[in-house]
Amino acid sequence: MDDRQKLSAAGYGDVMDYWNHNVHYHPLVLGAVPEACSTALDIGCGEGLLARKLAHHVRTVTGVDSSSEMIRLARERSLHLRNVTFAKADFLDDSHGLLMEGQYDFASAVAVVHHVEFSKAIKAMVRLLAPGGRLAIIGLARNKTPLDWITSGVGIPAARLNALRHGGKTDPDDMPIQLPTMDWGEVRQEATRLLPGCRFRRHLLWRYSLVWDKPAEGAT
Repeated sequence: MDDRQKLSAAGYGDVMDYWNHNVHYHPLVLGAVPEACSTALDIGCGEGLLARKLAHHVRTVTGVDSSSEMIRLARERSLHLRNVTFAKADFLDDSHGLLMEGQYDFASAVAVVHHVEFSKAIKAMVRLLAPGGRLAIIGLARNKTPLDWITSGVGIPAARLNALRHGGKTDPDDMPIQLPTMDWGEVRQEATRLLPGCRFRRHLLWRYSLVWDKPAEGAT
């Protein structure tokens, strides 16, 4: 039995890779990691799957979540990694000083922003990024227009096919669920206003991606 099989038998999440609509877009997040990235922050890390993946691309990774149970699971499943730490923290109000404002080269947030007020979330993430750092968000929005509903309907066959390929859709136990309140157009409009030059894209499996580079110090 090789090391990967031993870890899988021990129950570590990054080698027992589950699949759902959020995990489906992890490769997009990983592809957005800047070259020579030193410090990464995964906001709303859940049980740590994305943070563990980031650990193979970044020198140090911090995962934060407001759920004590999610942080417990993340730590338990990441014992084999030395460059990942997890903390129970509120990225909107880090009164305990657990996060390093303006110090992260990369910040990710998957299925997080719709749980809180959008503009507050974006502004908090921008503060945490280092100058020249990159923000990558995978988010949810609600359907409003007929085109929204048609586009969502087109995603159903693709979602079913992907679920079959991966053995079914799986969500970690105790993962909090929240329906989005902003529609696709509102998210795009607010993102463009708050993050000039951001790259917004709507995806097939009921998610959007938002990638933005924070201006470097001295940039105009």
